[in-house]
Amino acid sequence: MAPRRGFSNIIRHYFSGIDVTLFATVVAICLFAVFNLYGIGGNDTLVARQAIFAGIGIVLMSILSFFNYRYFKNSSSLVLTFYIAAVLFLIMPFFFPSIRGVQSWVIIGGLTFEPAELMKLILIVLMAKYFSQRHTLINDFRHIIISGAYCLIPAAITLVQPDLGSAVIMAIIWLGMLMAAGINARHLFALMVIGLLTTVAAWLFVLKPYQQVRILSFMNPAEDPRGSGYSLIQSKIAIGNGYIFGNGWQNGPQTKNGFLPEPYNDFIFAATADQFGLLGLVSVSAAILLIVSRILLIGQRAVSNFGKLFSVGLVIFIATHAVISAAVNVGLMPVTGIPFPFLSYGGSSLISFMMGIGIVQSIKRYS
Repeated sequence: MAPRRGFSNIIRHYFSGIDVTLFATVVAICLFAVFNLYGIGGNDTLVARQAIFAGIGIVLMSILSFFNYRYFKNSSSLVLTFYIAAVLFLIMPFFFPSIRGVQSWVIIGGLTFEPAELMKLILIVLMAKYFSQRHTLINDFRHIIISGAYCLIPAAITLVQPDLGSAVIMAIIWLGMLMAAGINARHLFALMVIGLLTTVAAWLFVLKPYQQVRILSFMNPAEDPRGSGYSLIQSKIAIGNGYIFGNGWQNGPQTKNGFLPEPYNDFIFAATADQFGLLGLVSVSAAILLIVSRILLIGQRAVSNFGKLFSVGLVIFIATHAVISAAVNVGLMPVTGIPFPFLSYGGSSLISFMMGIGIVQSIKRYS
């Protein structure tokens, strides 16, 4: 009886210190993702891998919720070590074969890992640490430049791979956390001008022709329905065919007949609509909104600036992925390759999101 009581005490202690609603919502959407992938037509290996990724994510989320986040808050050397390691890891894909013309993945034993996803999480930790130490000096342009350099290094590497979507999200994380830290309007306007000029320069000198075609094709996919516009057209058809209640699990015609490309990743939002209709999309969106709101609530109640800023950064990380992915699927943005949080197939983004949730739960526990 004693071992059982000991285990039950551990479980009770774990749940007494965390946000149970946040935990339950994350686990629920992960379980739905596995169910959804199987219905789309994912083979047993793909579905099993996603279940394993979710299991690993839940374990890491639970472990990090016990880890005292103040180690990040108080140790600059620890945070910088993680940052340098993440940057070096981000360079590793250049030594592996490209996938669909992009060198963004490390390939080990048949499994692929995308270092850019982990880099986004480490960047949030670093920005929370940097800005929380200098919240009264945030409008010193020197600190804006230094923090921008921390973001620019990994963003530039991802652009070269080339992974435009991840580079943009890194920039959004930095800018959003800078605003949360209290940057004034004059400096914000200057950064927006610099960002506009950088965007023009990237279009002219960095983006490859296929990326430019992808960006332009979303404006009028009907111009090339069998080429660059094919994905967006099929995505819209899948969403429209789903109507309100969908065609049923394993009965989505666009996914079942192979018309929708990348239904497990880039177009998971449309594939979900194909099966579960508008009701499914609203349910998934509501789950994301609930996750975001619980994170913001934890950040609001945090006793440290680090906790508040990290929570804001994680919300930006999750919300930006969700908004961009959904916008791509309905034709409001060009295809970027950004996964939908917790729903798309793949371990890199899922585990990174769940590790971030674990740190937020630690902020809740130790606040």
